[in-house]
Amino acid sequence: MTHAASFRHQFRSDGFYELGIEVGSTDDAGLQAVLSAVWAAAEVQGCYGHGDREPEEQEAVPCTVASLEEFGHLHGRVRLSTGDLVVCGVMAVRGGGDSSDWLDFYVPTSALDAVGVAYWDGRPFYRSALIDDWLAAIATEVFRSAPFSCAAVGWEVSGSIDAASLAGELPEKRGVGYLVPSDGVLHYGPANG
Repeated sequence: MTHAASFRHQFRSDGFYELGIEVGSTDDAGLQAVLSAVWAAAEVQGCYGHGDREPEEQEAVPCTVASLEEFGHLHGRVRLSTGDLVVCGVMAVRGGGDSSDWLDFYVPTSALDAVGVAYWDGRPFYRSALIDDWLAAIATEVFRSAPFSCAAVGWEVSGSIDAASLAGELPEKRGVGYLVPSDGVLHYGPANG
């Protein structure tokens, strides 16, 4: 197993490159639909509750909201569009009151470093068009079976936007990639600022 796919080496990262999805509800069924769709669209290998043990050292767990609540994060391995196998994870931020749930699918930046994917060029935000486009394609596939309110792709993007403030429109200047549904179609605006 390569270093990039090692749980022990990657989940103590300096950050995460993410697909943050605003689910649009706070019920378990909505979160489960998006979780299942993300795992399938990304073709994640395995589902484990512990990031400090290799998959061979732990039992697989169901890819469910119950497992996510029990462990806080779920972990697996995913193949990037480059063909490299890396670790990945998912966590949820449960809404309440007037806010909806968020599901955050991520790859540790240390895993990207291990396979040589560049994501920083001195600008204020880490950015990789390669990883942004890969995550946007996952979001587009997810949206087909589990529509959501909005999403963002980039470094540490979870909760950086919300559907209410976007009001169905892509911002003209974007420090991260945005995915905004309008009339049942998901529109992707890559980072441009």
